[in-house]
Amino acid sequence: MKITLLAESLQKKLSYLNHAISTRTDLPILLNILIETEASGIKLSATDLEIGIEITVPAEVVEEGSISVPARSFIELVNSLPNEKLTLFLDKNMLIVESKKTKSSFQTTPASDFPKLYEDKGAMIASVSFVGLKKDASIVVLSSSTDTGRPALSGVLFKKEDEGFLLVGTDGYRLSLKHHTVTGEGSGAKEEMSIIVPAKVVREVLSMKDENQIAIYLSRSSNQIIFEQKDVLLVGRLIEAEFPNYERIIPSDHNSKASFDREALLKAVKICSIFAREAANIITLSLKKDMILVSSQTPSLGENTVEVEAQLVGEENEIAFNARYLLEILSGLTQNEITLEMTGPLNPGVFKIKDDASFLHLIMPIRVQQ
Repeated sequence: MKITLLAESLQKKLSYLNHAISTRTDLPILLNILIETEASGIKLSATDLEIGIEITVPAEVVEEGSISVPARSFIELVNSLPNEKLTLFLDKNMLIVESKKTKSSFQTTPASDFPKLYEDKGAMIASVSFVGLKKDASIVVLSSSTDTGRPALSGVLFKKEDEGFLLVGTDGYRLSLKHHTVTGEGSGAKEEMSIIVPAKVVREVLSMKDENQIAIYLSRSSNQIIFEQKDVLLVGRLIEAEFPNYERIIPSDHNSKASFDREALLKAVKICSIFAREAANIITLSLKKDMILVSSQTPSLGENTVEVEAQLVGEENEIAFNARYLLEILSGLTQNEITLEMTGPLNPGVFKIKDDASFLHLIMPIRVQQ
């Protein structure tokens, strides 16, 4: 194997590849990256067996070949080199990385020892706008659980709809639901589909480049989902579990509905969270005729209240939430006109974007002793 390329071309891609490099010392091969030549350059792959990332980099291929090298050291070396032409070639069992003034060698492992990221891509189920997917998926994945002990809750439900996908995430304490519309050519497969994509995979999709379409492939034979964007490919294994019946916990009615400015409520919650930290992180929202009174109190510290202008339709009401849950959803949304619907202090509170039926975010309340 022998190739030449610019250091900068490689450096731009390696930072994302780094996300899939394993830290599992019980499987040493996962500490490596795979380097393979192809017609237009080189392909580099990394996997931790949960996710796999494959990147392609333009290069001049003098001699074809493939090899596996220690990932961290290789990436650190390449990133420290100036932007000049690099030559990579094999000398016996060593990979030589040579620039104008430097020469480094790496111990190698046969490419055949490196696990395959996927056997085949499977069928393309959709081609979506990255910007649109990032906007919608980011406010859903925040509700997914970090506890892998309940597999279904540690992922995001992707359910095929006539005009796109329904995205749902929940950790048992909150739930986000968003109808993601896919338009134009390649809007997706027509057959029914309901899959659970690991939240870790979804977050990696969100960290792709802010450009281009993303093609989504589903391989039923290997139970994998693949997201491909130009010269980056992300592979994830689907979660084999039954997603909870989320529709059952979404209230069908409400007796109080407050409309407010998201930024104003976010600032109020941030202020009250200072006091809430010492009291189980509880913040109370009191819905009044023309405002929401945000409050928190700690016996050892004190209490504070912040008034937020609001328009209330229905009864005055009160509900308490975990401050972190409020901060995450209010920070995650970009729209300013938000509503809160509720039926009482012991029933879920439902946040919606005003005049947008495609989204809702539900938070379970905290029982507060009077």
